[in-house]
Amino acid sequence: MIEIYQIAKLEKGVSEIPGAANNERIVGYHESTSIGRSDDEVPWCSSFVNWCCEAAGYVGTDSPAARSWLKWGRPVAEPYEGCIVVLKRGTSSWQGHVGFFVKENERSIWVLGGNQSNQVNISRYSKSKVLGYRDIEEKTVKKPEPKRTSPFAWLLNWMKI
Repeated sequence: MIEIYQIAKLEKGVSEIPGAANNERIVGYHESTSIGRSDDEVPWCSSFVNWCCEAAGYVGTDSPAARSWLKWGRPVAEPYEGCIVVLKRGTSSWQGHVGFFVKENERSIWVLGGNQSNQVNISRYSKSKVLGYRDIEEKTVKKPEPKRTSPFAWLLNWMKI
């Protein structure tokens, strides 16, 4: 999980471009989900977490929905820095927010996430909004190595090309 979190930390400061223009980095986050290329005005917290997972070599949820992360990996009873946290948002049961747990105090948690005030940053949320914490299940989320179909595949694999 730590490698995914390290990638997320490198993205701090990425932000939406006001008006009709789009930040291509955020458009790229969307490409890691089933919605594909979408502008930076479309909610992108889940796209950001999916992109971070893929950049680290893992499979995310492929969904732009924050609550899709409640079914990913395995639950975590005690949060740790870098685990995924899913939060309530809005008044509908499908609404939510997702990011990476940073720290906590008695009443609040801090989350590194995308689409927090239209950017990737660390923001504070009430603990009452937490729906769950998630961690990698190694056997189910690591992306497989691509298979070679060339007759010389054994040589290419041996040479690590």
